[in-house]
Amino acid sequence: MSQKMRTGGQLIVDALEDQGAERIFCVPGESYLAVLDALYDASVPITLCRQEGGAAMMAEAWGKMTGKPGICMVTRGPGATNASAGVHIAQQDSTPMILFVGQIARDMRERDAFQEVNYRQMFGSIAKWVAEIDQAERIPEMISRAYHVATSGRPGPVVLALPEDMLIELAKAQRVPAMRPIETYPSNHQMEEFGELLQSAECPFFILGGSRWSEDTCDIFRAFAEKKSLPVGVSFRRQMLFDNGHACYAGDVGIGINPKLKARIESSDLIVLLGDIFSEMPSQSYSMLNIPVPAQKVVHIHPGAEELGRVYLPALSINASPAGFCAALATLDVEQKSGWETKVRDAHADYLAWSGARPTVTGDLQMAEVMEWIESNLDDDTTIFTNGAGNYATWVHRFHRFRKYNTQLAPTSGSMGYGLPAAVAAKLKFPERDVVCFAGDGCLQMTIQELGTAAQEGANIIVVVVDNGIYGTIRMHQEREYPGRISATTLHNPNFAEVAKAYGFHSSTVKTADEFGPAFEAAKASGKPALLHLHLDPEAITPIRSLSQIREASVATS
Repeated sequence: MSQKMRTGGQLIVDALEDQGAERIFCVPGESYLAVLDALYDASVPITLCRQEGGAAMMAEAWGKMTGKPGICMVTRGPGATNASAGVHIAQQDSTPMILFVGQIARDMRERDAFQEVNYRQMFGSIAKWVAEIDQAERIPEMISRAYHVATSGRPGPVVLALPEDMLIELAKAQRVPAMRPIETYPSNHQMEEFGELLQSAECPFFILGGSRWSEDTCDIFRAFAEKKSLPVGVSFRRQMLFDNGHACYAGDVGIGINPKLKARIESSDLIVLLGDIFSEMPSQSYSMLNIPVPAQKVVHIHPGAEELGRVYLPALSINASPAGFCAALATLDVEQKSGWETKVRDAHADYLAWSGARPTVTGDLQMAEVMEWIESNLDDDTTIFTNGAGNYATWVHRFHRFRKYNTQLAPTSGSMGYGLPAAVAAKLKFPERDVVCFAGDGCLQMTIQELGTAAQEGANIIVVVVDNGIYGTIRMHQEREYPGRISATTLHNPNFAEVAKAYGFHSSTVKTADEFGPAFEAAKASGKPALLHLHLDPEAITPIRSLSQIREASVATS
């Protein structure tokens, strides 16, 4: 292919087009004007966001949905610091993502120039790779490497800084073909050993998590579990990896775990961790498995070799992606044991009893009834649910039954503000599907300005704001640890329905469960992005205990 002189900005865009970038999320800045100018002639669509944290979260959500790096562009200094929230989510959630940051000119380094930051130091602990592109002719090479690093092994974020003088340089650069995903597969010997461990187990238990899954991979694993009658759990906020209605499903291993599920895992004689690192949340603060040597036999299967044995010493470590491992399951010679079928039936029955309960809580709005309407009226196979962090998310995680891959976007990092940007990204990727964002009042206000992005893009999401006037999770912890001593957790909120209306949304106020269904149907029929403002009594902090009950229990034991 003949080469011609191109600016650094044009070479950035050329390389992204060559790598198959589908969309760019950005907040503009003068430090990368040359890239913005090159995008004027590009085929890659741009989503203009309102704040860099929201832009980075949209890019991270895109990476979750596609398995390819989500692309975010921000300006230097404050732009980069704002975007770091999304980079941290990508690191904790094992999501491929590339953040491009405008940078000061090269001849101004080390002078504390305007908005100067050393990005290698700033992002060093939360990104897989951080670099500055100093030579325009190396842009295709560096971007190709960024794609490989972001997607290989345990996926994660890459940060590339772009000195503004480099972006206006003219250079010739070789075009680089699109990256091909690198799968890792287990050896025949490893599969034989795995088969022997599984065959000898009386109470095996599988936990699915992490990234690098696909709908086909989920289907292959589900067929294997079904054929062998194996109980399957999913890690924190990864419920979409296994059909929650399937007879082998035992529940999610996360915050507020079903006590019977926790006991079942702890009593298992073989635990298979597939794709997950089993970190603090799913492991119940590292209490379920002894560190470094678990009491149970553990098989750990992970695409990142560096994760194997890092926390837990497995009986068998397999460096393989979920796709690579599941492909090998087809040849696994394991006979179903007579006791497995009974155990898997009991595990699923426990899950149904746990998720099927419809508790009554304090106040006029009964969230259990809201969830019951959602379960009865929305398409489980196509509706995408997003959320950030907060006690409001308990209602979704416990009572909604995820059935298909790519129906869930939620941060395992526990980042507030994630649900709204993720919903925008989901609607842009899948415009034909319903996208429902659950957000608490505190959570929504972390990124509320992205309502403007949704309106501008015509992303007709439905935002369900669960407003209890407090930072609920922190208030719950306060009442448990320091009963009655309320500090810095009470919120004076706006009328969210009116705020949304100002952005051009359809909006409604919901104060009882009976009002929710008609309000949701009107939102769908509006042909606009919509927001439903739900008013929840702050006492209704969990499905099973009120704030007063938590306080009283704490006082009784103090």
